[in-house]
Amino acid sequence: MSTPRIKAAIIGSGNIGTDLMIKIMRTSRHLEMGAMVGIDPKSDGLARAARLNVPVTHEGIEGLRRLPNYAEIGVVFDATSAKAHLTNNALLQKDGKKVIDLTPAAVGPFTIPAINGDANLEEPNVNMVTCGGQATIPMVYAVKRAVKRLVYGEIVASISSKSAGPGTRANIDEFTETTSKAIEVLGGAERGKALIILNPAEPPLIMRDTVFTLSQGGDREAIEASILEMAETVKTYVPGYRLKQKVQFEVIGDNAPVRIPGIGTASGLKTTILLEVEGAAHYLPAYAGNLDIMTSAALVTADRWAARRLAKEAA
Repeated sequence: MSTPRIKAAIIGSGNIGTDLMIKIMRTSRHLEMGAMVGIDPKSDGLARAARLNVPVTHEGIEGLRRLPNYAEIGVVFDATSAKAHLTNNALLQKDGKKVIDLTPAAVGPFTIPAINGDANLEEPNVNMVTCGGQATIPMVYAVKRAVKRLVYGEIVASISSKSAGPGTRANIDEFTETTSKAIEVLGGAERGKALIILNPAEPPLIMRDTVFTLSQGGDREAIEASILEMAETVKTYVPGYRLKQKVQFEVIGDNAPVRIPGIGTASGLKTTILLEVEGAAHYLPAYAGNLDIMTSAALVTADRWAARRLAKEAA
């Protein structure tokens, strides 16, 4: 007797969508592929899906809605762009579909499995922030839970240019805005800032992230212990996630405070966290950790939702 599964559709046949498709087919516990949707009939993602006997359409959201098995699809992953997601989500909500948003549109609540993995499962639309946010905001939160006040959080995400497809490039502004906001909303920083670097180096470099925080009312040992614990939590669903080196600390004294826009001058303990994310190489090679952490976070969120739904149906 086969285990019940919920059919999933992916809108966006680029790097992120294709990596997610392979993950669903290889590792998902409660989902199966129901459709791969794109707008370029010659895209590699649609060609791969067709070879794997996944229903495909190159006619976007309307093509998905015309597929014979559309009524059977319970969850839709959107891996397009922030602008396209607004249109897609409106139609999908009308049709009663669960939506996992992998764009920076931020229509639904921010969701990072290591921080609030189960909190938003019943929401019709959940937003997976950004790849940089998935990698770094757990570290911001780890500092926050070990201190009395987290004044500032800044992240710099560096990814290989080869791992950034057209959708990612079209979302650069939204990436910085959404990640900055999530540093505050989920990370707990009073002020957040995010930067992304597309590195054209050859051979391609692995995803690396730097996190800076300024906190008050916490000791180094407690902060470092919280960071190490969080790294292990993220590693449960992204095995290639790791600290690149030991956590670094610097005291910012009252005699030489930093100036933070919107806050003013501040002193405290500066924490620097250096991360590396190695991908599982389900689609692009292992340097594309940005794909792996985003699709892994989306999949574990959808799997948790599907498990809950299947349990209710079985009751």
